[in-house]
Amino acid sequence: MKELTLKEISELVDGRLAGPEDLKIRAIAPLDQAGPGEISFAVGTRLKDKVLETRASALILPQNWSMESPVPSVFVKDPYLAFAKVLNFFISKPFLAKGVMEGARIGQDASIEKEVTIYPGAYIGDRVKIGKRVTIYPGVFIGDDCEIGDDSTIYANVTLYSKTVIGRRCIIHAGAVIGSDGFGFAQDGLSFVKIPQVGRVVIEDDCEIGANTTIDRATFGETRISKGTKIDNLVQIAHNCNIGENTIIVSQVGIAGSTSIGKNCMLGGQVGVVGHIKIGDRVKIGAQSGVAQSIPDDSIVSGSPAVPHRVWLKVSSLVKRLPELFKEVSSLKKAVRELKKEGIDGSQ
Repeated sequence: MKELTLKEISELVDGRLAGPEDLKIRAIAPLDQAGPGEISFAVGTRLKDKVLETRASALILPQNWSMESPVPSVFVKDPYLAFAKVLNFFISKPFLAKGVMEGARIGQDASIEKEVTIYPGAYIGDRVKIGKRVTIYPGVFIGDDCEIGDDSTIYANVTLYSKTVIGRRCIIHAGAVIGSDGFGFAQDGLSFVKIPQVGRVVIEDDCEIGANTTIDRATFGETRISKGTKIDNLVQIAHNCNIGENTIIVSQVGIAGSTSIGKNCMLGGQVGVVGHIKIGDRVKIGAQSGVAQSIPDDSIVSGSPAVPHRVWLKVSSLVKRLPELFKEVSSLKKAVRELKKEGIDGSQ
């Protein structure tokens, strides 16, 4: 069983320790479920009642915690980040290489490191390159000429079309489809002629792609997801898009073709983005927004069409008053009509 002393935890999360350095912790748990030998965390004083009642042996608390802690504590700038680091320590397991298991299909001239786990039912195409400590689950299809970097995990029923490149330490969740054809057609009268999609998808290091997300290959060149980007379930990214580093894209976002999204952006759930525009760095887009034009760096927008967030808040507050305002306008119009009947106009 893994253990950390409270001193080791404070060093791991860069926190200030208040309590015995040698106190041993074996797990992390929620405030109302933690018990002896476990550590828990609180992000703010709204949880003070649960903090006072917790049976945890220790706590992770914010630096500005204003109450006396009932148990030994580590005070940190960001308790949620500290929680993530400690939880990762306790759940992490050394990689266990099971090799290429019976029932996996391996194509010609595939280059596969010895230290891998490839489960039965996986299909590996010709000339595929697979790095060290890669895990590929049952039902995965990997087309010809794909590359998968070290320490990546490809969960069940993922489809990687040919030429797809997956970087190091990536996680691709079940059912994702990466490298399918971009949606490109030329109109010929009343019918359509398919435009061949001959590019590829490149996913850089440390990315995570959610379940049933789809990322289309480029018409020419690349669709690129830059390093550190995290994409939720059920997201559609069209051909020739370029997603910047460390960007967050939440569930049900749809991004049309040839759009560029900058670094450190955040797109809320169900955001829709038109094609051929540029979204700058550090942009935040509220849930269900419709983005129809380029957005400069450091903007915060909401609504459909998307406008500056503060403007959208004002508009949203006015929407609630529309019935009342309609009645007022109707009443004023009626009063004007009555004045006109009496021969009185606004100039008198």
